[in-house]
Amino acid sequence: MDRAAAMPQEASQEGPPGLEELLRRVARGDEEAFNRVYDLISPTVYGLVRRILRDPAQSEEVAQEVLVEVWRSACRYDPRRGSPQAWVMTMAHRRAVDRVRSEQAASDRDARAAAAGTERPYDEVAEEATNTLERERVRRCLDNLTEIQEQSVRLAFYGGYSYREVARLLSTPLGTVKTRMRDGLIRLRDCLGVEW
Repeated sequence: MDRAAAMPQEASQEGPPGLEELLRRVARGDEEAFNRVYDLISPTVYGLVRRILRDPAQSEEVAQEVLVEVWRSACRYDPRRGSPQAWVMTMAHRRAVDRVRSEQAASDRDARAAAAGTERPYDEVAEEATNTLERERVRRCLDNLTEIQEQSVRLAFYGGYSYREVARLLSTPLGTVKTRMRDGLIRLRDCLGVEW
């Protein structure tokens, strides 16, 4: 009889089972043990996840995923590798970081898709037609210049010659070439209707 009376005392001295014992019970499918694990660790899991994600709704979702993972994988907890709290917090941290990466990847994909959608396709025919019209317009305006203005501008802009080289090629003083080129460019600007 002493023995029977002593057993309840020993049980009461043990106190409630710790997280490690609860995880062993959860691994065997004990729902009540899981409820206690949930009550013990869910606030800490949510707090960690919330610090990483900052969004309350996503934090709740990820915390629930972690707790479901605890239910499913309790049998994989190995006390030799760390405390039960550390095991759960490692899962929570990984899940939260995975969510951040997933959200970033989705955001990057959306940005690339939006950028690709705004690019205008290159139309070679339209581009060539525009270039032909521009060349014809410049040609007409060049025809309105004096002979030395036209020669100076053509040699400098189409031939790539410097003022000094243009003066030598045209056998004209450098100052005269500079003046004629300046005047020719002013007339071209006015003819083309552009500002420089």
